[in-house]
Parts: sequence; C-alpha cells; structure tokens
Amino acid sequence: MAGELTTIARPYAEAVFTAAQESGQVDAWTESLGVLAAIATDPQMAAQIGNPELARDQVENMILSVAGDSLPKPLVSLVRLLAENGRLVALPEIVTLYEERRVASAGVREVLVRSAFPVDAAQEQALAQSLARRFGAQVQLTVELDPDLIGGVEIRAGDLVIDDSVRGKLKQLAHALQF
Repeated sequence: MAGELTTIARPYAEAVFTAAQESGQVDAWTESLGVLAAIATDPQMAAQIGNPELARDQVENMILSVAGDSLPKPLVSLVRLLAENGRLVALPEIVTLYEERRVASAGVREVLVRSAFPVDAAQEQALAQSLARRFGAQVQLTVELDPDLIGGVEIRAGDLVIDDSVRGKLKQLAHALQF
C-alpha cells in the first residue's frame, strides 16, 4: 500500500511544488503543508478521513476548518481536489514528497545511513564527502544505528539503496543458492 500511496501522491506533490515555485512561496507553502500533514496524521482526523460513513465534503470541511484561514488558496484547492477524488489519505505522503522535492531543488540530497556500529564524526564526514561526489550535490546525512545489519552499512538516498551490510550479503547469497 505504501508504494501505491507514493504513486498516487507523486503527481500531486510535483504539481504543488511547481505552483509554489511559480508563486515564489516554496517556504511558506512548506509550513502550510506541514500543518495539513499534522492535521491528516492526527489519529482522530485519520479515523475520520478513512470513515466511509462520512461524506467527502464533510471531511474536507473538517480539515479546512482546523487549518484555519492561513492556508493559501491553492492549498485549499488541493484539499478540495483530494477530497473530491477520495485521496485525502495521500495528503501526508504528498507533503513528504513535496519536502523531498524542495530539498532536492536546493541542491541537497537527504541520505539515511544505517550502520551496524557507531559512526564517529570523521567517518561521517568522509562518507558525506564521498556521497557528495557521487551525487554531485551537497549531502545531508542522517545516521542510525541498526545492530540487525550484523556489520557494514546500508545507504538510502531517495529510491537508491546501497546495501553493503553483512545481512544484505547473506540475503544475496541465500537467493543465489536457491537457484
């Protein structure tokens, strides 16, 4: 379902980002979209969004009333369009993809590094420099400790995954031995 939700959300996120760029309001819209995402992910609101007994316009009105009058008109239109098409559930994913697009347009790649062992500052800096050369962009690293990897690292940058972990190599070996 997560992949399907991303597929649904991507065109909306691209359209919203393009409109935000054209209006020169990328940062302002980021804040407003954050408010919409917070509203949509609130457990009580999420239950209402998924409630088949409520009319779509009722859910739309609830979201817009909680968001208040500070929402830019194009984002009000986005909420209405999502409600009309029964896709309000995709709102948090739209916001996530918008933010990824915003960061990428600034020439920065967000990279998640999962390591089996703690990474010191020097290793983190060397890894960031190496990835910056590979991607041709500034890199913002987030490092997480994951002992389940057994050894090595797993690097995720958008859709790109570099799995240089012992667990990953064992999975590859097991897959190769099955054939």
